[in-house]
Amino acid sequence: MRVDTTVVESNIHYPTDSSLLGDGTRVLTRTMKKIESKSGGLKRKVRDRMRSIRKRVLAIALSTRLLGSPGEERRKRQYRELLSLTRKVMNQAKRVLQEVQEAPRRRRAPLEGLAHSLETMIGRVRQVVKQTRIRIFAGDTKSPEKIVSVFEPHTEIIRKGKASKPNEFGKLVKIQEAENQIVTHFEVYAERPADSTLLLSSIEVHQQRLGESRAWWPPMRDFIRARTRRRDKHWGSGGCRCPTRTPRVTNGNFFSTSVGFTEVKSGEPVRRAESVCSNEDTGCVVAYIPAWTACDDG
Repeated sequence: MRVDTTVVESNIHYPTDSSLLGDGTRVLTRTMKKIESKSGGLKRKVRDRMRSIRKRVLAIALSTRLLGSPGEERRKRQYRELLSLTRKVMNQAKRVLQEVQEAPRRRRAPLEGLAHSLETMIGRVRQVVKQTRIRIFAGDTKSPEKIVSVFEPHTEIIRKGKASKPNEFGKLVKIQEAENQIVTHFEVYAERPADSTLLLSSIEVHQQRLGESRAWWPPMRDFIRARTRRRDKHWGSGGCRCPTRTPRVTNGNFFSTSVGFTEVKSGEPVRRAESVCSNEDTGCVVAYIPAWTACDDG
């Protein structure tokens, strides 16, 4: 059995506080204009502040080139102005929403869909404003219920240790394979679990679907715990092999290092197996060693 986790990325741009504020205000302004056009006019005309907001977003991006305290003070000043404009757009959206809700039923019925979208986006922009204020002015990056996209709020920040892509934005997926690269099971997680909690359930699924759990290899040391080894002995599987050390980088090629394995069940060392990963792979060597290559020669 071969089991590993990967990330399915959401279709979003790289999130920054300024870009999220710009996205949220743009959607709020666009939705309010649609309501104004479809309703035939509101009590107060919708004011478009997107020109000022785009200037602040661009100024924040340019201020990142300045290092030290002058650049930090300039960014904070631009963020204060951007947050002020965002709050004005949110207050205007609340007034429009209240006017739609208080309108007669005949006039309110065609606007219910737009009103629902406006209410949803107001909540998301409010969360973006909250987490921006906490990060910029309090220096705390771990705000509760943090979102990285106003369009895909379920997206999570996942770090898999990749040098080329330290941060990935999406959902964690577990993929489980048998021999000949046949996928026997996969699962998408609403919230990212620890890798150490996935191995036992993977073995149970493997045993239920194939009727045996012999000769299984966990991909990384994070999947191995003492309870897993005890359960392996109870199940009577063919033995659990796990890497004994982290591979080192030699000659600038991360994937050219051989990895030693230890027979957990008997405690006797086995032969070393070379990694068969290609240079295009960006994951850990241990995570991509196919189990079927170690069936005969260890």
